[in-house]
Amino acid sequence: MAVGSKELTAEKLDQLDSEHLLEELKKAKEELFNLRFQSATGQLESHGRLRAVKKDIARIYTILRERELGIRVEPVSVVEETKGAKKSKKAESKAAETPAAETEEDAK
Repeated sequence: MAVGSKELTAEKLDQLDSEHLLEELKKAKEELFNLRFQSATGQLESHGRLRAVKKDIARIYTILRERELGIRVEPVSVVEETKGAKKSKKAESKAAETPAAETEEDAK
């Protein structure tokens, strides 16, 4: 049985882009800090949660590192694809306009 959060499985983390992974990492580190503080003051009820959060942080770091090394591929979000398509259409229209403008100037 794997230790960690049920919502932060490797499969679910792999579907997130790097920005969202960094956000999850920040949340997990904050939670770990709070749990350690509770443990030091004697208020921590669930010591198993410390281990689970540590495992989650390690899982996120592993996925980020595998993406750096090219082992895993970062998913392309739908928003990025549409932005890229819009930019390429604008670039194509500018490219089509530029030769026309140059030929008009050459004609004068």
